[in-house]
Amino acid sequence: MKEKIVLQQAKLIDGRPIDIVVENGIIAELAEAGTRSGGLEIDGSGLYVSSGWIDMHVHAFPEFDPYGDEIDEIGVKQGVTTIVDAGSCGADRFADLAASAEKARTNLFAFLNISRIGLQRVDELSRLEWIDADKVLETLRAHGGRIVGLKARISRSVVRDNGIEPLRKARELSNRTGLPLMVHIGSAPPAVRDVINLLQERDIVTHYLNGKPNNLFDSEGRPLPELLRAIRRGVHLDVGHGTASFSFKVAEAAKRSGIAPDTISTDIYRSNRLNGPVYSMSNVLSKFLLLGYSLEETVAAVTSRAASWLGKPELGRIQVGDKANLTLFEVKRGKLTLVDSEGERRETDRYIEAKGAITNGEFIEC
Repeated sequence: MKEKIVLQQAKLIDGRPIDIVVENGIIAELAEAGTRSGGLEIDGSGLYVSSGWIDMHVHAFPEFDPYGDEIDEIGVKQGVTTIVDAGSCGADRFADLAASAEKARTNLFAFLNISRIGLQRVDELSRLEWIDADKVLETLRAHGGRIVGLKARISRSVVRDNGIEPLRKARELSNRTGLPLMVHIGSAPPAVRDVINLLQERDIVTHYLNGKPNNLFDSEGRPLPELLRAIRRGVHLDVGHGTASFSFKVAEAAKRSGIAPDTISTDIYRSNRLNGPVYSMSNVLSKFLLLGYSLEETVAAVTSRAASWLGKPELGRIQVGDKANLTLFEVKRGKLTLVDSEGERRETDRYIEAKGAITNGEFIEC
């Protein structure tokens, strides 16, 4: 039997104080603050509690370098209770990722890389024969409960001389399997206009705020017409900060145009966790507070909106009878320097800091 956990005197995102009782890993009671005790008591005074943070773009397969890290280092130890690996593994190694997930305290879902070699190499779509439809289908049969979509990295360094063709093949696989695509955008060719035109409802464009020349906003900071049409089609906008894919200036242009992220994700792996500019989910969320998004908008982008895309609304709410899936964090006052992927530094006096997570019947302190 899992230990009873009582979170005391925390506050919801709207500021309402609350006690939350967790029994056998399930939310048993939502009570008036200061009225519940027993079991493992966690003092939430001065802290916010939200449903567990969801990071829609991470790299959690440590054997691949440079894009890899340990699941719990980028998950629960950062207050992130659910991570979605963004195509680290293709069919060749997906079983190994799934086996690692079984041992972790963090919940893990994944996009399957359409290249069977995954990120074993960083030009995984430079040879079209690595896109093996039969192996994709075989992997889906074996691990379908963990796979939420297909991943294609469509930038020059990945596709080499293949241009848009890997994305066309990804589209065919998506249509055949019914799984949406997550598409990485970066340097041309292919042109980002051609990439975005192939995306459909529920597909995700990640790195949408990157500052590379081949981005989704023109030289005046206006969104490309192709981006506006994609939004109307229901294409999902994901941040995917990463080492090279988030620009304060582009993010400001997007905000001026009313193009907010559907989900905020880190694209975190060992190097950019330890050396920046990502560091943590808290750090990335703090950048959106600095940009002028409200705390409610910012947290929704890593809770309810991410859970909705995953088709798992229970991950994005706090409700009696659901599995306890909670993140504790503080909004701190003090000076902090935030850095984007272009090396631009901004000072903030208000930032988010994760303090702990409750998931799978356990409290993990950050």
